[in-house]
Amino acid sequence: MTFNLPRGAIPSPRSELAASEPYRPDDGLEVFVPSGAFPSPNQELAAAQPYKAGTVSECFLAWPIETDIETNETVTSSLWAEEAFAKACAEPKVFVPPDVVTRTARQCGSSNFARYMRTHGFQMDGKAYLDGAFHSVNWTNPAILNSAIYNHGPVKIGVAAEEFQSAARGLVTPGMNGWAMYNYPKNPREDHCASLCGYGNMAELVGLFEQHHLAVNVPGGMPTGLCYAMFIWNSIGIVDQQSMLNMTYEAWARIPVTVVKNLDG
Repeated sequence: MTFNLPRGAIPSPRSELAASEPYRPDDGLEVFVPSGAFPSPNQELAAAQPYKAGTVSECFLAWPIETDIETNETVTSSLWAEEAFAKACAEPKVFVPPDVVTRTARQCGSSNFARYMRTHGFQMDGKAYLDGAFHSVNWTNPAILNSAIYNHGPVKIGVAAEEFQSAARGLVTPGMNGWAMYNYPKNPREDHCASLCGYGNMAELVGLFEQHHLAVNVPGGMPTGLCYAMFIWNSIGIVDQQSMLNMTYEAWARIPVTVVKNLDG
């Protein structure tokens, strides 16, 4: 694999920053940057450990143990809803109740969100549910992105969400699973945290949704090639690859998604 950066006179694309190997004189240095709800600084994106592709299946869908998480995003913000969603999808598949999500968000306050999830996490029933180490993911490379989803669970992405109910073909229905959309326009303002939890061609993903007794509302003209299952606004639907590329400005894998720690006393 080759990268085109650095260029200096022209900004390096953020996807190439995410894919580049960082210089780390201190091997113990760890980066606690991603939230997705607002852009990670370029220098911190470049300092993150890039995810390396591994084995991958032809199609895949991680489905949460509980889909009734509607109040998570309405009472807090997209980044906390995404964290609760990811923990319900990836082993050991833990459902974090809305009141725990709300309490954790309030306790974190204006602190570094990612650091808080690595050190405090969601706490309930005598256990803390933390995030593993964050690895930047080159979302423009399907082999890398699909491998991260398949091997490590939902990939956190930062997106420009302004056009989800206006410019695209097909609309996100907040709180209702089974939507599909394409033709999402490019938008330079990253302002929302979402999650990619599956991939495959359109027919494969529709079939995987049907295994969970969910019919997908496919708009006319939807591309039939590579698509992604996405969680946003407390709902799971499908976007085509080009729409995902147009809306996404960073992507992160947590390895692992969930670290379980017993609380003392």
